[in-house]
Amino acid sequence: MSSLSHKPYEKCKECNQEITPGNNWCNSCNAKYFQLNFETWTSGNDDIDKFIQDIQSSAKYNDKVLEWIPYNRFYNIEFIAKGGFGEMYKAKLIDGYLFKMDNKNQNWKRDDQSMFVALKSLNNSKNITLEFINEITLHKIIEYDSILPIIKIYGITQDPITKNYMIVLDYAENGSLRNYLDKSYHKLSWDAKLSNLYYIATGLKEIHKKELIHRNLHSGNILKSEVKIFITDIGLCKPADYNTLDHVKNSIYGVLPYMAPEILRGQNYTKAADIYSFGIIMYEIISGLPPYHDISHDKNLAMEICQGLRPRFNFEVPRMIIHLIKRCLDANPLNRPTANEIKKILSIWVVELELEFVELVEFEETELKKQIIEADKFNNNLQINNLPSNCLSYMTHSEAIYTSRLFNFNNLPEPKNTDDYYEEFDNIISMEYFGNQYNSCFYTNEYLN
Repeated sequence: MSSLSHKPYEKCKECNQEITPGNNWCNSCNAKYFQLNFETWTSGNDDIDKFIQDIQSSAKYNDKVLEWIPYNRFYNIEFIAKGGFGEMYKAKLIDGYLFKMDNKNQNWKRDDQSMFVALKSLNNSKNITLEFINEITLHKIIEYDSILPIIKIYGITQDPITKNYMIVLDYAENGSLRNYLDKSYHKLSWDAKLSNLYYIATGLKEIHKKELIHRNLHSGNILKSEVKIFITDIGLCKPADYNTLDHVKNSIYGVLPYMAPEILRGQNYTKAADIYSFGIIMYEIISGLPPYHDISHDKNLAMEICQGLRPRFNFEVPRMIIHLIKRCLDANPLNRPTANEIKKILSIWVVELELEFVELVEFEETELKKQIIEADKFNNNLQINNLPSNCLSYMTHSEAIYTSRLFNFNNLPEPKNTDDYYEEFDNIISMEYFGNQYNSCFYTNEYLN
C-alpha cells in the first residue's frame, strides 16, 4: 500500500465535488453560473450564442473560457493591419479576462485589468455562417490541452458600425513574424533563428496531434511577443461568409508563396501541405526575406512552383539546415517529414547550440556547429569582398501579395522536383548574387569535395 499521503483532488467548497488542486475551478458550479447568465447577453446571432454557451458550459479551466464581450468594454482602439479577409486592431480591455468565480459574492473575478488585446475583424461576418464558427472551434480544441505556442482567444465582439464580428485575441507586441524579421533580423543569432523555428514546429505538432490541419500557415499568421512566438488563425483561412459565395466554392485560399504545389492544383489540404508551408517559413527566418518578394504572385509563379521553383539564399547556410528545408519543400507530399520529426530535429540543434554557453559543461563540437562556423567564415569573406551577405535590404514587387486571397488555377503541371535544387550537395544559393567571384570561392570549398 502506498505511503504517499497527498490527495490527487480537492473538494469544491460550494458543491463538495472534486476539483483539480490549485485550479479553483469547479466545472459543475461554473457551468451553472454561466447558464444562469445566458439570458443576460446576446451577440445577435443564435449560432454565435450557442457556440459561446457550449464552450462556457464545458470549460475545465479558467483560461479556456470564451465569452461575449460588449464593444464598449474596449478603449484606445487602434488599427494595426489589413489581412486577406479582415482587419486587425489593438485595444485595451477595460476589466480584463475571466479568472475565477467568487462564490461568496456569486460574481466573476477578473484579472489583468486594462490588458492589451488584438481584435481581428472578419469581413462580411454580419452574415457569418455556422460552418465558419465551427472553424473557430478548432482553435479552442487546440487551446484546451495546450500551453504551447497557440495564440489564446478570449472572446467575440462586434463592431457597432460595420456590424462585423471580431475575435478577441492575445496581443503580441512585435506583431507578425514578418514585421519582427523586418525590425530585428540583424540581431538574430543562429540559435535564435532555430529556437523560433522550434517553437513554431512545436505548435504545428500540437495541431497535427489533434488530427487538425492549419491550412494557411505563413509569416503573417505567426505572431511574436517579447518572449514567445505564437501560431494563430487555425482554420480561419476562408471568408466568414464563404459558403454563401457560389463563385468561390471551387477556389483555394491562402498566400501563394506558402502554398504547396498539390494545393495549387486543387487537391485537399493535408498535414504535409502544412509542412511545405513550414519549409517556406524556415527559409524566411533563416534568410530574413519574404519568399519570392521580387516577382509577381500570379499564375506564372504557381506554374513555376509546380515545376520545381523554390526560394534560394543569397548567402551560405549550413547544409544540415538546407537539407531539412529541402525535405519540407519536396514536391511529393509523402517525402516530407512530420511536424513531430521536425520538432525533434530542431530540439537537438537548439540544445547543441545552447551548450556552448554553459561554461561548466565539456562538449565536443557538433557537426551543425562546425557547419555554422564554416558558413559564417564564408559569409564574412563575402562581406570583405563587398559581396552581399546576410543582408535584409530588399524591395517588394508591386504584385507580390502576402495576404490571403482566393485562387482558382487551371491546368497547372504535375508537381516535380528540379535536379539543380535537389542535387545532394547543392546549397540552394542564388547564383545571380555572386557571379564569377562566388564561383571561384564556392566550388573549391568542402561542400563539393
